[in-house]
Amino acid sequence: MKKVFSTLVLFSLLTGLTQGAFAAEKADSHLKLADQARSAILIERDTGNVLYEKNSNQELPPASMTKIMTMLLIMEAIDKGNLKMTDKIRTSENAASMGGSQIFLEPGEEMTTEEMLKGISIASGNDASVAMAEHLAGSADAFVNKMNQKAAQLGLKHTHFKNPTGLPVPGHYSTSHDMAIMAKELLKYEKITNFTGKYEDYLRQNTDKKFWLVNTNRLVKFYPGVDGVKTGFTNEAKYCLTATAKKGNMRVIAVVFGAATPKDRNNQITKMLDYAFSQYQTHPVYKRNQIISAVKINKGMEKSAHLVTSEPISLLTKKGEDLKKVSKEIILKQGVQAPLKKGDVMGTLLLKKDHKVLVKSPLVAEKDIPGASWWMLFKRALGDFTKAG
Repeated sequence: MKKVFSTLVLFSLLTGLTQGAFAAEKADSHLKLADQARSAILIERDTGNVLYEKNSNQELPPASMTKIMTMLLIMEAIDKGNLKMTDKIRTSENAASMGGSQIFLEPGEEMTTEEMLKGISIASGNDASVAMAEHLAGSADAFVNKMNQKAAQLGLKHTHFKNPTGLPVPGHYSTSHDMAIMAKELLKYEKITNFTGKYEDYLRQNTDKKFWLVNTNRLVKFYPGVDGVKTGFTNEAKYCLTATAKKGNMRVIAVVFGAATPKDRNNQITKMLDYAFSQYQTHPVYKRNQIISAVKINKGMEKSAHLVTSEPISLLTKKGEDLKKVSKEIILKQGVQAPLKKGDVMGTLLLKKDHKVLVKSPLVAEKDIPGASWWMLFKRALGDFTKAG
């Protein structure tokens, strides 16, 4: 990667904002927002800034919060065009045999991706999670490999998965920090909250096996703005929750591991959400999929590709504080060869203030660009020769 764009002041994006310190240089870990949890963290979604943390790198069993990664890989496959919401997913004997929370899939039963996502996100269905894992990767074990590969790609150093469900098994662990980053990545796909934000729904409608789903995350109903993401409970993990809420322009993620009761879990998440919304504000800069730059492509059907934001990008301040003279820097990948796949990382966008990086976010290819045929390459070479002559 080489720097190819000089710094540009974003006056047009942040007009009228005045001098102020960057909001979240250090997390407010002295606060007692989650004193009854083993581990906790609070972050702002767009920037990823940590607003509060407690033992955030302690490796603990995540229980069904594991399904955040399962849902992330499902949404990623949909975004890349490798899976459709209407695709029929067949339930294997293995998937139907899963214990714990389930939607009682029968061997051979088929549901659409959309229905399976309802079962995973609302009812925490272990059977639905394994059915989707087998469909996407061929087997649950192969899917777990993809989960761990994605964790490594996200830079999660304290996470290791052994299954797509969160059922207890030695060596299956994560941290509140890593879980927050997974949720941050999942929430790039805005449609996921259509599932995680529903308090109740139904499966097998218009049949004699109509099944009522009730969200295990009660805050979806009782805290304004909460629309996800995933609860978890086992005897080993105790009560866990990765929650997200949005008010105005600001979305935050709060994670609790190891609360003694559901009430303790919800109270501590509520404290963190209240703190974030009362103390901080978000300044949107770019939407997801907004064109930022372009990169040259060698031997492609097209000579260049648009690069777009891979996620919403914002700046964060304490309430009453603002930013000015925020600059943009773009770093592009060099020597890009076709073919190019939609979503391939081709660059990095940096937002800076006083030479300090406030936001660092990947820039990705807007669409697939296949390799050029030999005939097209020949015509291009001939055209370049004619111009040179």
